[in-house]
Order: sequence, then C-alpha cells, then structure tokens
Amino acid sequence: MSDDAVFEALADPTRRRILELVASGERTAGELAAEFATSRPAVSRHLRVLRDAGLVAWRGEAQRRLYRLDAAPLAEAGAWIERTRSNWAVRLDAFEKHLDERWNDA
Repeated sequence: MSDDAVFEALADPTRRRILELVASGERTAGELAAEFATSRPAVSRHLRVLRDAGLVAWRGEAQRRLYRLDAAPLAEAGAWIERTRSNWAVRLDAFEKHLDERWNDA
C-alpha cells in the first residue's frame, strides 16, 4: 500500500462517503450500496479500490462480507499532510503577497 494509493482512493467522493459509513460500524456491501444511486457492482469496485489502498478491511460472516474502516493509512496520510502543511502555507502566503503587489501596482 502506498501513499499514492491512499490519496487516489480518497480523491473520489463516493469512496470518501463509504469510509464515513464504515467508520461508524461494520456494513455489508449491500448496506453500503443502498446508500448510493449507483449500482451494486459500482460500489463493489469502490470497495476494491479502498481495500487495495488498505483503507477498509473485511471479515466473512456466513455468506456476507462485513466491511470496516482501517484507519492506519489515514493516519499516515494525515501525518504527511501535517509535515508538508507549513511548506505549503509559506508558499501560499508568498503567492498571496505577490498577487496583492501586482494588483496594487495595476
């Protein structure tokens, strides 16, 4: 599992919503699919992306799969964001200053 896979998985709003749903407790694929206007196969594809990124795990119960959140990759992504946040803040502040100067000179 790579940081890229985690961020790619999080880029999709449906997958983010699935993560919100499984964060509140285990859900079957059918229960998750019922929350969306998309097809069950589409939700299954989203679940596969989330599994491949390590963001969800599942356990079998009879003939069902119960999906749950695996927050470890989210913590890793959050740590990366925190490490780079100050760098981006400095760059964005400099960009804002540059735009203000150009705007005031015009």
